[in-house]
Amino acid sequence: MHLLTADGRCFAGADAFVEIARHMRWARPFVVATRLPAVLPLLRRGYDWIAANRYCFDGTCDLPRRPGIADWLPLLFFPILVFAVRPHLADWVFMWAIAFALYAGCKWLTYRTAVAEATKFSSHRALGYLAGWVGMDPAPFARTNVVTPRLRTTEWLSAMGRVFLGAASVWLGVRLLHPANPLAAGWLGMASIILILHFGLFHLLALLWLRAGVTVKPLMRAPLLATSLGDFWGVRWNTGFHALAHEFLFQPLRRRTTRTFAVLSVFLVSGLIHELVITLPAGGGYSLPTAYFLLQGLGLVIERSALGRKLNLGEGIRGRAFALLVAAAPAFWLFPPVFVHNVILPMLHALGAT
Repeated sequence: MHLLTADGRCFAGADAFVEIARHMRWARPFVVATRLPAVLPLLRRGYDWIAANRYCFDGTCDLPRRPGIADWLPLLFFPILVFAVRPHLADWVFMWAIAFALYAGCKWLTYRTAVAEATKFSSHRALGYLAGWVGMDPAPFARTNVVTPRLRTTEWLSAMGRVFLGAASVWLGVRLLHPANPLAAGWLGMASIILILHFGLFHLLALLWLRAGVTVKPLMRAPLLATSLGDFWGVRWNTGFHALAHEFLFQPLRRRTTRTFAVLSVFLVSGLIHELVITLPAGGGYSLPTAYFLLQGLGLVIERSALGRKLNLGEGIRGRAFALLVAAAPAFWLFPPVFVHNVILPMLHALGAT
């Protein structure tokens, strides 16, 4: 608010209220009160706060706010807590603990960001997103009156089949292979656990939410059908991390830098996260996960370059071959033998698979 008086003076905000009160007999005690120390400064701050939030009072806010420091703190506090108890944890337990700490911190951050942007959740939907879903996109849990998609019986059977196949590989295949080749047995066990969790149980969880009317996307979306490296990382593999990285890393960097720098930065951060989850528990193989993800970023840049488009690296047979070469061939950088021996094999032993 601005007040222009007859003599040409201008008052703004809280000072305008005080000036108006001077001309009202019943409001003069208010004017006297503003002469006390700190009263007028507090009044000005209160007015500024109301002015900044006036669009939010009816339950909708036209001015999105950034998450505050408190919303980021769990992402720092949870890993520190895990490191504090590190001496008391087996290497494979430490791996799961640090992974869950990072996951929980990111989960809270995405939820608080949605709340700051005036997204409304019912209490049970908020709890469902925070504790009952593995993805990082809270928007489906805020939507109501959505059309529930029709789920085919084959989808349920396929997800359950992957769980059973993974379990059979862990408790039968690993046991048979371990005496002759422990490294191969460790790789089989690791791949089988990924099959059980990411492609089996997490997919079943997605189907349950879809049936409940929450339009979540499965975490894994048939990555073997990827037609390019961009399709693999951007659409099909771990959509939860992609949504998180796109909102909090790629988009902010893209607004300030080039697309190439933003892409490489996202993959660099992904590599550093995998250093925490893989190489620290293993006690070796440092920098290999970072090198792996930087290679993915470089591959994506090449695929989208003029040369890559000329060579058709982003589609067709060449796109599939290029994605397989870049993503699968150097996989031992991501899961080096020291990680398999020091983390995966002890975990499989604890699970009774060896």
